[in-house]
Amino acid sequence: MVGIPSETRAGSRSSAAAWARAARRAVQWLPGVALSAVVGCAAFARPPASPHVTAGSPEEAGRYLILVGGCNDCHTPGWDRSSGRLPTSEWLTGSDIGYRGPWGTSYAANLRISVQQLSEEAWVRMFRAAAGRPPMPWLNYATLHESDLLAMYRFIRSLGEKGVPAPQAAPPGEEPATPYINMVPQQPARRP
Repeated sequence: MVGIPSETRAGSRSSAAAWARAARRAVQWLPGVALSAVVGCAAFARPPASPHVTAGSPEEAGRYLILVGGCNDCHTPGWDRSSGRLPTSEWLTGSDIGYRGPWGTSYAANLRISVQQLSEEAWVRMFRAAAGRPPMPWLNYATLHESDLLAMYRFIRSLGEKGVPAPQAAPPGEEPATPYINMVPQQPARRP
């Protein structure tokens, strides 16, 4: 090396050798460090054991769940005719249109009254039991994460009480006093 004193060249050789040794050691340890980092990150990035909705508040999560769960379809009069545009103040007041089938005639409850009469624990137990009458899709809700059921409860409760209770269910064979939807499958007429 022209122009560089010999002691500097020797020092640069030894520092280059030291750098090379350090690089080899780092390369040898790199797989272990990388594996530890991946395992460590995976431990913190695990999805929840049971999926559930998260939002800014339980009420926001509950509002979302009410919408995607189709609760307004039966529990909010006029929802279908409004194309889903009824104001929240009109939601979940129950219906006097019955659903008639082999179980008798059932009605969509006024949830805004129901939640005022139930504790959070009773609300969760009711859904876990899944023992109500059709057409309520109890089995779709029975396995919801408890935080989702509580979010629905809190949202409905936040709306306040409004409306009147839905009519009482009628037993099989009894003619309902209100309009109803016949939910008995019908066989097509036979063609000649």
